[in-house]
Amino acid sequence: METKKRCGWCEGDALYESYHDNEWGVPLYDDEQLFEFLILETFQAGLSWITILRKRENFREAFDNFDYKKVADYSDEKIQELMNNSGIIRNQQKIRAAISNAQEILKVSEEFGSFRVYIDKLLWDQGIDGTLKALKKRFSRVGPATGMMFLWSIGEETPRP
Repeated sequence: METKKRCGWCEGDALYESYHDNEWGVPLYDDEQLFEFLILETFQAGLSWITILRKRENFREAFDNFDYKKVADYSDEKIQELMNNSGIIRNQQKIRAAISNAQEILKVSEEFGSFRVYIDKLLWDQGIDGTLKALKKRFSRVGPATGMMFLWSIGEETPRP
């Protein structure tokens, strides 16, 4: 049996290793899963990924199982509720970005049929650099580093050890 190679960044923590071995870099096609990874990557900015992984179930509960259709309709009252939730990262800009990005995914879905089709079209037409620019232009708090991490996490251009 072949032993799976692991990237150095995940070694030494069972949660990290499980994420690496079973999820990271595996192509995703479901828009809610894509939204989940987008939210988690935007919340991760400035923090370690293990911090986000340890809070992932709290994020799932707080953000309605990453249902972007529900998140797109979050009110100021819901934002305050999230700001009071100690189980997630309580950063108002990141919370508002999650809502804005959910609204943008709705627009993308109307225009392209799905978020996944949009990503594929960008990658096909513009390559990685163009895709990163388009993601930055269209989505809140998705700069080049966050955009690249998002693409890697969903199985696009994933570096291997």
